[in-house]
Amino acid sequence: MKQEMVDRIKNDPDFIHLVKTRSKFAWTLTIVMLVIYFGFVLTIAFDPSILGTPLSAGSVTTVGIPVGVGVIVIAFVLTGIYVRRANGEFDELTARIKNKAKGE
Repeated sequence: MKQEMVDRIKNDPDFIHLVKTRSKFAWTLTIVMLVIYFGFVLTIAFDPSILGTPLSAGSVTTVGIPVGVGVIVIAFVLTGIYVRRANGEFDELTARIKNKAKGE
């Protein structure tokens, strides 16, 4: 790719908007996942009795099992949210940037 085309793309307002928006969105989802995951891990480390509490009297299953499954499910949901937005808004912006770069 020629340097002038690279410079034109880097200075394109749509490219700047895409990079800024995508980065902010990705960091937000990352922080949400890290807070959830480390909250779970820190609970295990500092107060395991919370997650070790049986769901009901005489139950073998503890609170930790559904909470752990919830952490995994939330990871899939956050990934789905990112993919949905990437396939919509971010792909449209990318296509627009590519078309402008090609001169269309």
